This record gives sequence, structure tokens and C-alpha cells, in this order.
Amino acid sequence: MASDLPQPTPDAEQTSGDEQDSAHPPADDNLVLVGRVIAPWGLRGEMRVEVFSSNPDRFRKDAVLLVNGEPRQVLTSRSAKQKGQIVLLLQGVTTPEGAADLRGAELHVRKEDVPPLDEDSYYYFQLLGLTVVTDEGRTLGTLTQILETGANDVYVVQGDGREHLIPAIADVVQTVDLDAKIMTIHVLEGLLE
Repeated sequence: MASDLPQPTPDAEQTSGDEQDSAHPPADDNLVLVGRVIAPWGLRGEMRVEVFSSNPDRFRKDAVLLVNGEPRQVLTSRSAKQKGQIVLLLQGVTTPEGAADLRGAELHVRKEDVPPLDEDSYYYFQLLGLTVVTDEGRTLGTLTQILETGANDVYVVQGDGREHLIPAIADVVQTVDLDAKIMTIHVLEGLLE
């Protein structure tokens, strides 16, 4: 087990963004959120994009992204002044008005286009929706959100009208079974109080 703990990774490549917006998984289970259009940029149809991927090739020239479900080729890509953002020019968008029409649009890739991870490492989209159970057999609920705290991620688990905050540390997270859609945790003293 890498680092004795299943390691989440936000989107494929990153994660928070985003990897993916961990509170709002995509409606299509075959898609992974990698960015969101914030605003038009300049006069050529470029747009400022919030990035939820750490894959350096995700937004490279000629990459294909799904914008509102429609494939669009990246014509140019460059860093924005704001951290976590880039400026993109996409095929078919040639005016500031065209870019403004995409404000708020989500940028996705298909799951099969996400690079594989090392053993015992997971993308956020793989963890969201898992049923969380204790090693004593108690079902706590569903993993609905992943909070990035710096030291370690925290899994938000909703169930029975309660919310549990579960630290993503080796002493707590025991196993992740993606096929069965179950995460098994060990409850440390005071964790569920």
C-alpha cells in the first residue's frame, strides 16, 4: 500500500480540483470535471478557466475537452495571473461574446482519457459516492465531499441525518473497494462523537 493509505487524487491528474468540484460530481458518470469557464478574456474569444486538474498536458494545444458535452479542441493555452487558472482559446469560439456565452460552462474529459494511478491511489471521482462502513460492520453513510485541509484530506460522510468528518489517514482508512463501492474505516476514539 503506497504510504500505508489509499491516496486520493482530485481529477485525474491533480484533483481538486478538483480536481474536481468534490461537492458536485458530474451528472454523466463517464465524465471527469477538469475545469470551469470563469469569464471571457481579451478580444479573440479566449476565456479564463478555473483548473481542477494537475495534469500538465490536460489543456495543451490540440487537446480535446468536452464543453457542455461538445468536443472542442484547445487552440492556445497559457497561464493566467491568478493561481489555479489558465487562459484558453477553444475551437469554434472566436469572439468575446462567444466566450461570454460559455461563462460557467464545465470542461470535462472522459474517464477513459484519465491516466492510471499507482496501486492504492484514487481519484476523487472514484471515491465520491462510496458507502463508508466501519471495520465493525456499521454503515455510516455515503462519501459526499472531500475537503483539502493541507495536512490530510477529510472525507465528508452523510448518513442517517448526520454528517461525519473522516480524516484520510492510514490509522482510519483501512480499505477501498471500488468494485463493491465500499470504503472501510477504523473508528478511532472520539472520531464519531
